Amino acid sequence: MSEERQKGLLRPRPLAVYHERTRRRGVNSFVYWPARIVLKLAILAYFRLRRLGREHIPAGGVILAANHRSFLDPFVIGCCLPRPIYFVAKRELFKNPIVGWFLNCMGAFPVKRGESDEESVATALALLERGQAVVIFPEGTRIRSGSLAEPKRGVGRLALQSGAPVVPIAITGSEHARDGWKIKPARVHLRCGAALTYQRVDDPSPFLAGEVTERIWPCVGLQWEWLGGLPPLRKAAVVGGGSMGTAIASVLARGGLEVQLGCRTTSQAARLLDDRENADYLPGVALDGAIEPKTVREIEFAGVDLVVLAVPCSSLPAALGQIGARVGERSAVLVTSKGLVPPLGTTPSAYVAERVRARAVASLAGPVHAREAIEVGASVVVVTRDADLRRQLGEVLAAGGLTVDATDDVTGAELAAAAKNAAALASGAASARSANLAGAAAGRVFSEVHQLAVASGGRSETFAGLAGAGDLVATAIAEGSRNRRAGELVGAGMATGQVAATVRQTAESLDTVPLLSEAFEREGIDAPVTTGLRRVLDGEESPEQWLESVRSAAPQRRTRAA
Repeated sequence: MSEERQKGLLRPRPLAVYHERTRRRGVNSFVYWPARIVLKLAILAYFRLRRLGREHIPAGGVILAANHRSFLDPFVIGCCLPRPIYFVAKRELFKNPIVGWFLNCMGAFPVKRGESDEESVATALALLERGQAVVIFPEGTRIRSGSLAEPKRGVGRLALQSGAPVVPIAITGSEHARDGWKIKPARVHLRCGAALTYQRVDDPSPFLAGEVTERIWPCVGLQWEWLGGLPPLRKAAVVGGGSMGTAIASVLARGGLEVQLGCRTTSQAARLLDDRENADYLPGVALDGAIEPKTVREIEFAGVDLVVLAVPCSSLPAALGQIGARVGERSAVLVTSKGLVPPLGTTPSAYVAERVRARAVASLAGPVHAREAIEVGASVVVVTRDADLRRQLGEVLAAGGLTVDATDDVTGAELAAAAKNAAALASGAASARSANLAGAAAGRVFSEVHQLAVASGGRSETFAGLAGAGDLVATAIAEGSRNRRAGELVGAGMATGQVAATVRQTAESLDTVPLLSEAFEREGIDAPVTTGLRRVLDGEESPEQWLESVRSAAPQRRTRAA
């Protein structure tokens, strides 16, 4: 064979060729049936495929709407029908003409992901008109872990334009079948739900297609949860009826969740229920109708998808002692506490993770002033190593009116929050002397805690972002900053016990600074400004003496190894 002929065979064919072949000929029987027999036997045996609800798949044209976890999914679905299935595959797979030809013989036709693809819709409609079964993955791409993603409205459009019944299908376990190039014998489960039918509409609007999709996708979710898949975030319980707890409850309610707001006392829960306002902490802010105030002991924590701990770090041990054993294994936990947990100075999410059986723990960082978060929004950082929980919380908080960043730098973000508290206290303590001295005190403390974070595995960019510098600036200029006010009282010479009583609400920095000082000592980090501030809180040094040390403190310079 000539070189030119070989190059011609390896040249990618136009995508229209694959669509035309699928519409006119369908699968290639000489390739499809032998390959199907081999693949079906292999899938049933190697992956121990469990197929439930196959009786719900009707004869004739049918849309099989399924979640998408693995490249195996179309072939797993094909094992449920005694006839060929057709499915979309990303167009990149058809760049190699040999792979493209084989996939096309097996019933695949290309789709342009992330954009409207009228040709793939026309192919699917032609197949359904001929009485074929078409598989569609409404998520648009593979979601390899966690819960289901939000669907695209294409499945609703296809259901309306074709009038074909839609069978919701869930698949679990297929994401574990591949480890690099190695195919592992993972256990795969599939469940089909009852078929859904919709009146045919020749040219459905995007709104109508979206509405139909919103009816189809929950039926996929029902099959998914029946198989043991992680549920979406629908119900939340917030522990802490203060300003932050009320604000987070409002944001979650706006994001579409049913929220139980856990109060300490029956009288507080009754007042909130009657007044629909938390007059003690956020006067003038109406509670959303989706928020149900209760006492913490009345909440059934095993029945919620998200538990929010909106209490100070010093109260976390007591809160977890009350509810820790009641949190379900399939629930997630979000911690809003900023600081360190006594007596060992543990970061909040690490402390919680050791004491609950939750599927994942996250914390909330960034500049979040409670009232402003409700009234005008806020920019926050979702902090967790669990990618699925980052996605879920990001979607809910964004729907609730917040601007959301996310990071997996748990150590950096939580120590940045502790640094913010300590720096705000230092700034307030120095502010009566001069603005320059206040800035120097805050900057020195922030820099010292940054050294601790880096030594503990945190990242410098986290301190420079919303979770660090952004949060510090917001605290420094906020009129109601408890930490800055506490610092002003400390700088005036007031004893720490009196400061806490005067501020009335918890100023996390009063507990954070001593714990940071102990952490510096454990790590062998020289932190003269933060440890000096601790001596002021302990009554061992006057504010004036500490301020002299701030003036004279020089930043630690690291020497480069020879």
